Amino acid sequence: MDVLNPYRRELLAHCYRMLGSVHDAEDLVQETLLRAWRAYDSFEGRSTLRTWLYRIATTQCLTALESRARRPLPTGLGGPSDTGGQSLEVREDVPWLEPLPTGFADDPAAVVTARESTRLAFVAALQHLTARQRAVLILRDVLAWKAAEVAELLDTTVAAVNSALQRARAQLDEIAPTPADVVAPEDKRELLDRYVTAFERKDIDGIVALLTQDAVWEMPPFATWFVGREQVARHLTHQCPGGPGDFDFVHTEANGEPALGMYLWGKPFCLQVMTVDAGLFAHVVSFFDDRLFGTFGLPASR
Repeated sequence: MDVLNPYRRELLAHCYRMLGSVHDAEDLVQETLLRAWRAYDSFEGRSTLRTWLYRIATTQCLTALESRARRPLPTGLGGPSDTGGQSLEVREDVPWLEPLPTGFADDPAAVVTARESTRLAFVAALQHLTARQRAVLILRDVLAWKAAEVAELLDTTVAAVNSALQRARAQLDEIAPTPADVVAPEDKRELLDRYVTAFERKDIDGIVALLTQDAVWEMPPFATWFVGREQVARHLTHQCPGGPGDFDFVHTEANGEPALGMYLWGKPFCLQVMTVDAGLFAHVVSFFDDRLFGTFGLPASR
């Protein structure tokens, strides 16, 4: 598979955009490369090898999505809660959206596009589209395929592709949040360091002071989510375990955004992914899934 392996990481990003799960994407990429290897002798070179692999991967994703539910974040299921500090609703039955370690899309010509198209908010918005709309939008707007190429892959007409793309764009315009301001990496790191210091002290006022006034705080598999400093402060005061000195953190990056592996009493607690806007955290998603620590190459204990 030596000739195919260089495409593995960008195919993983593509399958992740389609599926919303890094673990499902890994399985589909492996299946894609296996199918491609078996059929390699029949590859006639009428397209590039890269295009051929994307055709296989997209078909595999569409087939998989026929039997799978969309992967939302809590914000995609209902409105915010005004009961910060009270019990949380757990939804273990929901296949939640998962974060992606930054760096899986390696094509140098598409670094900016790849980073933006794997932002957590963008991938979450994609989950509201049908599988075919998702495929059309990703192939046309992210990978810059021609409408005729997409039509051939999906066995449809160019007019149908253009119509699906128009509907998908309109739906994303309604759902997707306004892109955050560009923030220098050193400023993000300084903000993250201040957040870590405040959390290590369990300084609730210090933590929420680093959030925007209307910051969103969500925590899959908990369906309960909050908006605003006051509700987040109540939640952290009454529902977040641990006290000063009980937390430890490892810096990482997810979906092109700053992230933290959070440890409580030396054991994995959650993976937090942050969106920075106007010099503060506008969105914090805490993923309570221990598998993600291994996916992100984080230590099993601290």
